Amino acid sequence: MPSGSPPALLVYSETAGYRHGSIPKALAAVRRLGRENGFAVVATENPERIRQNLLEDFTGVCFLNTSGNVLDARGRKALRGFVEAGGGFAGVHAACDTAYDWPWYGKLVGAWFLSHPLQQNAIVRVDDRAHPSTRALPARWKRWDEWYDYRVNPRARVRVLATLDEQTYRGGKMGADHPIVWCHENAGGRAWYTGLGHTGRAFADPAYLGHLLGGLLWTMRLEGKRFGK
Repeated sequence: MPSGSPPALLVYSETAGYRHGSIPKALAAVRRLGRENGFAVVATENPERIRQNLLEDFTGVCFLNTSGNVLDARGRKALRGFVEAGGGFAGVHAACDTAYDWPWYGKLVGAWFLSHPLQQNAIVRVDDRAHPSTRALPARWKRWDEWYDYRVNPRARVRVLATLDEQTYRGGKMGADHPIVWCHENAGGRAWYTGLGHTGRAFADPAYLGHLLGGLLWTMRLEGKRFGK
């Protein structure tokens, strides 16, 4: 984005498959995080907004519970160019249920969705507390959510920040090593993904919002900076 411009985040929540009922609460929460932390938030479900000339105005892009094929060829080119030029990408929950026919996106988000059991409580083991998205979390974080299994274990390609303890809930399919939050810089820019964020109540929970904020700030290279009041 142009030198001297304020930091800005584009939040994209278009769905071509399952649509999460929590999206309105999620968008309101991200807007509030932006106001409180000094970065602008522009939310859209219009794929025409994902264009190179518009992405140049943003520090980061967040795919917030997207699903299915939500970008055409021009939008895909724009997103790839943005990230490869150093832009930040954050994927929340169903961002991994998106663009299954686009290998580059699969590498960007880290892993694609496979399945999930019924919503229930589980323990998230925070394995890396040096990252802004996990720094304030307890070592064992009890959460109610919809726990995704992934088609592949992304560990070999990403920095895993937190894993699921499958012994604490029923129906997990990945076994003893079940990453649920991770990040990487393998695509040129920064990419962060959290599997948490199915329910509306998550976006009113201070612990989850701190987790999300840390991920967003890290992708935009704003961690440790103060822009708000």
